[in-house]
Order: sequence, then C-alpha cells, then structure tokens
Amino acid sequence: MFMGASTEEGKLIAEKSRIIVKSLIKDQIEEIDPTEADIIERIVHSTADPEYAKLVQFHPKFVENAIDSLKANEDILTDINMVKSGITQYDGDVDCFIKNDEVIKIAKEFDITRASAAIQYASDIGFKGIIVIGNAPTALFKAIELFESNKLNVKAIVGAPVGFVGAADSKEALIHSNIPSIVTKGPKGGTPVAVASINSLIRLVKLNY
Repeated sequence: MFMGASTEEGKLIAEKSRIIVKSLIKDQIEEIDPTEADIIERIVHSTADPEYAKLVQFHPKFVENAIDSLKANEDILTDINMVKSGITQYDGDVDCFIKNDEVIKIAKEFDITRASAAIQYASDIGFKGIIVIGNAPTALFKAIELFESNKLNVKAIVGAPVGFVGAADSKEALIHSNIPSIVTKGPKGGTPVAVASINSLIRLVKLNY
C-alpha cells in the first residue's frame, strides 16, 4: 500500500501527487534528513498545503526515539479516536482513552477536559510509548506536565493540535521541553497532520529502516 492507495489507479494518483508535492517544497526538504523529509512530504500530501513545509519543527532525537519505540512495538496513545482510526498499519497497540469510564470520572472530579484526563489515566496505568496528538492542546499540556514530573514514560510526541485557543502555546511548550517531538508551529495542525507523521515512521519501520 502506497500513501493509503490499494488499487493501481489509486497508486498512480498517489505517485503523481507525491511528485507534485516534492516540486512544491523541494527548497525546504532537499538538505534535511531523508526521514524528516518523508514526514514533511506526507503532511503536505495529506493536507494539500505546502506551507506545512515551513511550519514543521523536529527535535533532534524525535526520529530516532520514535523509530526505536515502534520497533519495540510499544504503545501508541492518541488524543481522539479519529487519530486512532487513521493509524491502521501498526503491529502494536494503538489506544485512545477519551471515552473510557474512568477517564470521564477523572475529568469530572478534577474539572479538566477528557483529553487531559485520558493522558492522566494513561500515566496511571503505566503507559510507555509514543503520544500522537492531532486535536487537543489540553492533552499536550498534560503530557508535558506529567513527563516533567517523571510520571509519564513517553518516548516521543507528535504534537499537532489545531485551533486558535491553546494549540500554538502547547506546541511552544513542547518545543521547550526535553521531549523528542515533531510539531507544527502556530494554530495549524489536526488529524491528517498527526496521522501522516506517525504513519510515515510506521512505514519506514516496516521497510526495515
């Protein structure tokens, strides 16, 4: 399967799209790490927005840590079920706890969002792996808080919450933390960005990166 395509016609469309993407962002990707370039290409392809090539920022150890985690089949935790649904080729567990009964109780008890409570719950049950956030800045803030207090064993974070309230601030906080991460600076982000980022790495692991 190439870029989600499973038929010959779909593969041709995907390949043509990838050629167009490369031509649009060649100045931004020609001198960077090939793995990082692949992630950026997939993000631009999934959003049809070349501006992302200027917005994506990588922590120096993000790719290494994320790939090590994926090779070990550690868990992937997502903030919303839409992001979880987009991660279809991973051999390990992909979890989203936002509708979990215990998470709903935590959210009510501490008067926090369910997205934030879901990260707290994951920490409480011993989560270990990669966090992929494509919607909720409160989930990202909580992940940073728990990591910095040594309560969350997260190897890497895909930080792509979207919106005009909290998204940009949460990503700036992630950049200034010690967590290996990829972010899309500013208010832009969302499920397609988050899914494209992690699926690029999953594909590379399957190709014996």
